[in-house]
Amino acid sequence: MAESAPKRIKTPGALIGTHNGHFHADEALAVHMLRMLPTYADAPLVRTRDPALLQTCHTVVDVGGEYDAARNRYDHHQRGFTTTFPGRPTKLSSAGLVFLHFGRAIIAQRLQQAEDAADVQLLHRKLYESFIEALDAHDNGIAVYDPTAVSAAGLEKRFSDGGFSLGAVVGRLNPNWNDPVPSDRDEAQRQEDDRFMTASRRIGEEFEREVDYLAKAWLPARSIVQEAFNKRLEYDPQGRVLVFEGQSTPWKDHLYTLEDGTPSVLYVLYPESTQPGAKWRIQCVPESKDSFVSRKPLPESWRGFRDEELDGISGIPGCVFVHAAGFIGGNKTFEGAKEMAIKALAA
Repeated sequence: MAESAPKRIKTPGALIGTHNGHFHADEALAVHMLRMLPTYADAPLVRTRDPALLQTCHTVVDVGGEYDAARNRYDHHQRGFTTTFPGRPTKLSSAGLVFLHFGRAIIAQRLQQAEDAADVQLLHRKLYESFIEALDAHDNGIAVYDPTAVSAAGLEKRFSDGGFSLGAVVGRLNPNWNDPVPSDRDEAQRQEDDRFMTASRRIGEEFEREVDYLAKAWLPARSIVQEAFNKRLEYDPQGRVLVFEGQSTPWKDHLYTLEDGTPSVLYVLYPESTQPGAKWRIQCVPESKDSFVSRKPLPESWRGFRDEELDGISGIPGCVFVHAAGFIGGNKTFEGAKEMAIKALAA
């Protein structure tokens, strides 16, 4: 919980400051990220716009009109601010600024490696692109797609996405416009601060899950995907089939990186589990990581059929299913899944 105003002034140590009032995802995450580090682990928080109080803070985020890393000032609202993460176009918010300067230390602590280690550098960029950049864009009013281009193309949403963006998750924790406000000023601020800390923990949990996933699952998958990519010519002379011989692993990001802008792999084969006799899957490679469009869907005549009926249609024994959308299928054996890939390539 944030401290009351009198305690804030007297509290020694790495006092963190941010603004009071309506809160957003960027400063909620900025505060959480700082507190992941030993320097700030027990740091108290002041939420205020009072310049005198902010002057007492060791580190200030999202308020104060100043970006000066040497003085631990990380605001992005001032006129002329244009700082971006290296190699990315999106203007930073307070979350991006804190991650730019403290992200490597957070990752290094999690991996128990040096800040200049190759894996730390890789995850610093990956985390920014997969998580932080969306917050920066949201806070700076930057749409995922150019609104003018979308309007010119006549595109409209087919359905509501429910508003469950990272920013919306935090925004919902602000008081409603018609919630009662305590008449006592200190009590009103205490309740607002409590809501902010709930929001900071909420988005912080999501951030930590992303860090741990990338460190413990995504990163170890690199070598497995690399090995399969190196052996792809064993299954198809043009390298269009990727096979995971032991078990599946998160492969999309790594595959697109290995292809280096030259798409080649169309199908990925993998066992459903590590158990002996496990069934096999054939999955189509999508045009991009989040796309529902496959580079080459499974044949239309197979889609929506199962078991013996699919065996007869495809001429391949042991078929289990092909999804109605044609992006994935299954067979009882590796040989059967490989034959499905070969026939699909020729279709």
